[in-house]
Amino acid sequence: MTFQFINPESLGAPHGYSNGTLADAGGRLLFVAGQIAWNQQQSLVSSDFAAQFDQALANVMAVVAAAGGTAENVARLVIYVTNKNEYNGRLREVGERYRARMGKHFPAMALVEVKSLLDDAAKVEIEAIAVLPA
Repeated sequence: MTFQFINPESLGAPHGYSNGTLADAGGRLLFVAGQIAWNQQQSLVSSDFAAQFDQALANVMAVVAAAGGTAENVARLVIYVTNKNEYNGRLREVGERYRARMGKHFPAMALVEVKSLLDDAAKVEIEAIAVLPA
């Protein structure tokens, strides 16, 4: 399985994401539902933004792993936050948590600020698309 990251010069250099991801057509698509920072008991692990980001990403990667994939198979992430200023203010910590789970793999990503999430105390929700080997 190979990905080709598409970053046209006309868009400038992306930082921490790719503008597009072209996947080999020989794989299987995995659509990961939005994951918040719930633990196995479906309770939020923390009220801390970075901790919630970390757990939500861990939950996404648990689904990817259960389907036989790794971080390198993730083609797209959509990150929903209830406060983009909190996200930007914690970007260093979020980046550290991201790299601990994803390494230096930066798929196509979007960040969307929303009014609220499934759990009223949730601050982050992450969904993904992965391309797994056939």
